[in-house]
Amino acid sequence: MNTNSYKTVSANKQTVQKEWVLVDAEGQTVGRLATRVANILRGKTKPCFTPHVDCGDNVIIINAEKCVFTGNKETDKIYQRYTGYPGGQRETTPAKVRANHPERILEHAIQGMLPKNRLGAALYRNLYIYAGSEHPHQGQNPKAININEVR
Repeated sequence: MNTNSYKTVSANKQTVQKEWVLVDAEGQTVGRLATRVANILRGKTKPCFTPHVDCGDNVIIINAEKCVFTGNKETDKIYQRYTGYPGGQRETTPAKVRANHPERILEHAIQGMLPKNRLGAALYRNLYIYAGSEHPHQGQNPKAININEVR
């Protein structure tokens, strides 16, 4: 038996083919959009996926202010954070966050779906979110995709 034909090929930084992807968030549900974008960032949509390597694409999300929540989550969901000081627990709702920084809703959802280590931090740096329909990444020739077709 030839054992050379059974070698597993792992991707590395030099062999990964990274692309630029453009996603329109208008009318998309926050959680569903976040899971699909996290899979693209992680590289799980590619056949050469390797868990410990950044083999995902760079993702540009436009119209982040037009993504929606289902049900009453816009007003009932609570984001909690802690300042580090006694009595420093702060709470806010997506409606308040959308009023000041609409792109942070998607940032928070997507970052929560990435690994909590150095690889997750590197993957998060491949994400670019913009509230309007304009973005400064035209030079990278991003490929517009329909996020509903990504699994």
